[in-house]
Amino acid sequence: MRLIFLLVLVIGIGTAGYAAFLIQGQFAAKDAEINQLSNELRKTREQVVETTPVVITVNRVPFAHKLVAGDLSIINWPTEFLPENVFSSIEDVIGDAENDTRYVKRILEVGEPILSVKVTHFGEDIGINTLLEPGTRAFAISVDVITGVSGFLQPGDEVDIYWTGRNVDQTITRLIFEKVKIIAIDQQSNQESLNPIVARTVTLQVSPSIVANLVQFQSSGNLTLSLRGVQDTTTSGPISVDTSTLIGNEIIPVEVVEQCFQTVRRGVDLIRTEVPCN
Repeated sequence: MRLIFLLVLVIGIGTAGYAAFLIQGQFAAKDAEINQLSNELRKTREQVVETTPVVITVNRVPFAHKLVAGDLSIINWPTEFLPENVFSSIEDVIGDAENDTRYVKRILEVGEPILSVKVTHFGEDIGINTLLEPGTRAFAISVDVITGVSGFLQPGDEVDIYWTGRNVDQTITRLIFEKVKIIAIDQQSNQESLNPIVARTVTLQVSPSIVANLVQFQSSGNLTLSLRGVQDTTTSGPISVDTSTLIGNEIIPVEVVEQCFQTVRRGVDLIRTEVPCN
């Protein structure tokens, strides 16, 4: 009887020890799993990018469009690359019942952030004055099918301006200004116009000093516009061509020799002879 008791005791102790061994192994596995998860969480936290809510467009918004909530959405934008003058809430863009509306001053593409420089202030009219950049002025020049690039000019394009006039006794053409922005064609400032029209007036965005120069150039000759490419940022520098340079003629001064003559009548004939000049 005593032997059986000892045998049962030994078996019980062995079973308990084996169970403890198994439990210890499970705890060790759990500890390893917890450590792995902790390391992954720490790495994930290190890779987290700080973001800022930004208002964007959900569809293409045309020029002069009245902004409504349906045009807008909010995304999280990386703070490190946040553009200037963005809006962080739709309410800041469209306002409330006490605010007037905002209008779009530039065409906005899908997913483009709404910038304060691309929309009017609350209640502001969408006119030419809202398109002018600070420190610039609007100046209109008369054009035709030739000087206006056959009607292919549109608001937002950039042009070079050439002047043709008289210089002493020659006709001269000179490049006077480069990369001048067009803000309106005739009375239209809509950048979405796709149909070429032969404009009569082109309105340019220039500095006040250039306005004074253009007035003088326009009154003393003819102005011609040359359309630039969308991605063209080059400058040509001074260009001036006159008639002599164009056809390759060189004006050579000729020495004038004075000649003197004496006329003598002989009968009914008049005889003209060269004599030394006094």
